[in-house]
Amino acid sequence: MQLEQNSRTEELLFYVLAAAGGLVTVVGLAAALFMEHSGHVVTGMNNQVVWGMPHVFAIFLIVAASGVLNVASIGSVFGKVMYKARAPLSGLLALVMLAAGLMVIMLDLGRADRLVVAMTHFNPSSVFGWNVILYPGFFAIVGLYLWTLMDRKMNPYYKPAGLAAFIWRLLLTTGTGSIFGFLVARQAYQSAVIAPMFIIMSFAWGLAVFMIVQKSMFAWNGMTVHPAIRQRMKNLLGTFVAAVFYFVLVYHLTNIYFAKQTAFEQFILLSGGIFPTLFWGGYVFLGTIVPLLLLYVPDLNKIRGSVFLAALLVIVGAFSLLYVFIIGGQVYPLDIFPGMQVSSSFFDGKIDSYSPSLPEILLGLGGFGLAFTATAVGVRVLKFMPQDDIAKLENCGHMLD
Repeated sequence: MQLEQNSRTEELLFYVLAAAGGLVTVVGLAAALFMEHSGHVVTGMNNQVVWGMPHVFAIFLIVAASGVLNVASIGSVFGKVMYKARAPLSGLLALVMLAAGLMVIMLDLGRADRLVVAMTHFNPSSVFGWNVILYPGFFAIVGLYLWTLMDRKMNPYYKPAGLAAFIWRLLLTTGTGSIFGFLVARQAYQSAVIAPMFIIMSFAWGLAVFMIVQKSMFAWNGMTVHPAIRQRMKNLLGTFVAAVFYFVLVYHLTNIYFAKQTAFEQFILLSGGIFPTLFWGGYVFLGTIVPLLLLYVPDLNKIRGSVFLAALLVIVGAFSLLYVFIIGGQVYPLDIFPGMQVSSSFFDGKIDSYSPSLPEILLGLGGFGLAFTATAVGVRVLKFMPQDDIAKLENCGHMLD
């Protein structure tokens, strides 16, 4: 009787969560329709800031989609048993987050139907053209990888499929970072550091998302994450967070070294209003220092929910960093003639401003709603929940060594 009541409660919770996620998705689609009908005049974007808040959401989803698959890769490619049990959920999150990120980007750009033109007129000299191949390829390879994991007849092929997925996700994140790294029309971009920086950011952000989803799904089903698994994953998250900070530091120190970038760095880090606040307060303090303390200080990481909070703060830091990088890099004018003042009727040489509008934010949240709903349905309908054989893992020595 009690089991039947618990089952009904779980079923009711599922329908409530699915309905809530679906509602957020519909609101996001309605916001996109409103912007499409009214034009970009109802957004905070202008001729200089053409990538607004939806792109912050979309880039996070795309980068984290690549990184969340790293959990599966650790199991399939590097042979860690505890991660193999998490591979199906990892693959599901990778697919739904990439789909959600691409949805936000296409609806933000307008005329999503013209994607067919990009697909049928491939331009190999364009980084955007490369992504037309990388994104569908990711869906195909990860889908095949999930098939090898969940069909016993295909199990012998899961390692080659996992290796292919690992290599492809590195290529995909490199392509996403190269969009900015190869762009010369903005002071913030055009740097060889950006592509590897995006790869390590994907590791940290994807793992943070996975840990949040895993914790939530376990709580939903009345389960708890084994302490040894929690310990291993929190240490890995801390390593990735520190590595992201290292690459961000190298990126800014490299810019400061070049005289033509000094003024831009002063704007981003010191005098740019909201941008220094988000960088130092949002990314460095909330997104890096506090999570590292929660993850590595023994008295803090023993507190219930501390690792979950650390993962949430890593995502807060990710959004802060992306806002500074994407928006800050556009509002600052390109220094076309170094050492000279430039002015014209087109606001050349002037620092622009940007305030995200409600429709932009709702569209970005709609992407999260889609990813949340698809994940909830996938976990409920199919066997994507991690199933740990604790005794086997401990005997193998893969967790407690």
